[in-house]
Parts: sequence; structure tokens; C-alpha cells
Amino acid sequence: MATPFGPVRLIVNPRAGRGASAALAPDLVAALRREGVEADAVTTQAPGHAVALASEALDADRRHLCAVGGDGTVHEVVNGMFDGQEPRHPEAVLALAQTGSGGDFARTVGMSRLSPQALARRMATDQVMPVDVGTVACRDADGQEATRLWINVAEVGWGAEVVRRAPRWPRRFGRFRYLLAAYGAIAATRRPPATITLDHTTVERPLVAAVIGNGQFFGGGMKVCPRALPDDGRFNVQIFWGSRSQVFSLTTRIYRGEHVPHPNIVEQQSATVAVDADEALAVEADGEPLGTTPARFGLLPRALRLKL
Repeated sequence: MATPFGPVRLIVNPRAGRGASAALAPDLVAALRREGVEADAVTTQAPGHAVALASEALDADRRHLCAVGGDGTVHEVVNGMFDGQEPRHPEAVLALAQTGSGGDFARTVGMSRLSPQALARRMATDQVMPVDVGTVACRDADGQEATRLWINVAEVGWGAEVVRRAPRWPRRFGRFRYLLAAYGAIAATRRPPATITLDHTTVERPLVAAVIGNGQFFGGGMKVCPRALPDDGRFNVQIFWGSRSQVFSLTTRIYRGEHVPHPNIVEQQSATVAVDADEALAVEADGEPLGTTPARFGLLPRALRLKL
């Protein structure tokens, strides 16, 4: 027997969660088989490999995928599920088995930290939720325009600089490496004059950070976009324009989603966001450094069928 969407193909990032993905995968395959669901697993070998594994699976008509890892794994699988901005397979669905240090998109949709048995029971049903998929075009490391898809949260400025700096510290530091990166990013972050163009308005401010949220959480549980809904056709956009240390100093309130409203944060809802600044600012999405501004963000409404 298979699920209503066919056999499940697990795409496993063995490094995610300090090896937790590699441990989870065989237990999840066994749990699925106990539910009468066919399942197998493939393992990523390098950064970016999950993109190829997802596209190869869909090209072979394996349309029920499960990303086993953190937000970076989900980011890659989502990019592999599209050919440009078109779904590679119209009937494809994506399940989430969150094991990474973040797993923030899974929190938004209630799929965080589930046992293999609970995941298998959900994956054996026909329940799906169509969700929006973000797009971003920015300058890559070679100065060329590059376009990527993303699913959870994207950032320009301070937060993206943190993401860019964090890999300098050993993974064994865990979340502490992001704290170290955050301190370094405060010193490195500028506040250049910037123009942020939204659907219905334009904001001109000295920009510390711009957060574009499709999901509500990032950074391992920080509720940065409490008014974001991944299926409403709009991003929750927050423009931080206070001091360089503003985002860092608000960390405790951001974890609770209590940082907005704030006099130094402009909050809007918009399906498009364009960020132009007098200096190049770092850009990231789903915890993956992508390049620098100018950056253009858009969305593909309800383009991905998420397995619930």
C-alpha cells in the first residue's frame, strides 16, 4: 500500500541536528511501513544536494517527498520541487520531519518535534495545506543576479549578516555561534539610507534590517513575524530603522512575538518587497546566505502542497 500520493521518499540531511536526521530516518521508514506505507530514504552528500534529489524524485514520478532536517534542508527540497517558478510535478506534496537546530517553518504549521509514529500517521492521510512560496532575486557572490525560492523567512541587513557570519564558528558551539555572530554583526552593520517598496507604499529609512515573513518563526523559535500566515498571499514585512543594536536588544521580546508595534519598526503586509540601499546589504532566506542588495521579493500563491 502507498499513501494517496504514492510511496514516500525521504530526503535526509545526515548532518542536521548533529546527526539526529540520520538517526530518525530508519525509525520513520519503519513507522511508515507499520502504517502500511511504502517508503525509502536517500541521503544528501553535500550542500545543495537536496535540490537535485528532490528534482530527480519528482522527475521519476515520486511525488510524496519528506524533508528530514532543518530549515536549510526544507529550503533546498522546495527549490528542487520547482522548475523556475513552476511546480515540477503538479501533484507533489511535501512532508516535514524537523530535526535541525531551527525547524522554524515546521513550528508555524504545527509539525515541530513530532515522533516518528506521529509523523507516519499524518503522512498516511490525504490532508494537505496549500502554502505560498517566496521568491527572491539578488546579487550573488559574483555580482550576477540570482533567483531562489524560499518558504519561511527572508532578511536583509543585520539578520542576514548574522547568518553569513555564523558558519565561521564550529557547529559544536550550537546556538552560541549565532550569539557570537550577532555581536560581530552589530559592529559590521551599517545604517545606509534605503528605499523599501511595497505593494501600496514606499518606506525610506536608514535601514538596520528588513524581515520578510511567510512563516512566523526563525532563529530557533523566535516569533519574529507573529502576523504572518503562509497561505494568505502576503508577507509580514518589518523594517527596523533604529540603532544598530536594536534587533539584538529586542531578542527577548522577539522570542515572544511582542516586539511589534514599536516606534522604530515599520510593519506592513505586502505580496512584493523591493529593497534598494546606498550600500550593498546582505540577503538571506531560510537561514541560507544568498547575496546582497538590490533585492526583489515576491511570492507564488499557494504553489506548494504541504503534507499535514
